[in-house]
Amino acid sequence: MGLALDEPNETDEVIETGGFTFIVEKSLLEQAKPIRIDYITGSMGEGFIITSALSKKSDCGGCTSC
Repeated sequence: MGLALDEPNETDEVIETGGFTFIVEKSLLEQAKPIRIDYITGSMGEGFIITSALSKKSDCGGCTSC
């Protein structure tokens, strides 16, 4: 799972929170619920950390390269 710029279409769910708009494919959203996206800043820069039910199935624990 990762982040990319995109435009919504009929197969997407649009979620607005914290001043950000996220688009998630409805079928992926059902598999990944709950999804948590945290915006972080620190000495190495800033970015997003994504955690979901799908990240618990892998060794990485979330997407930290987005």
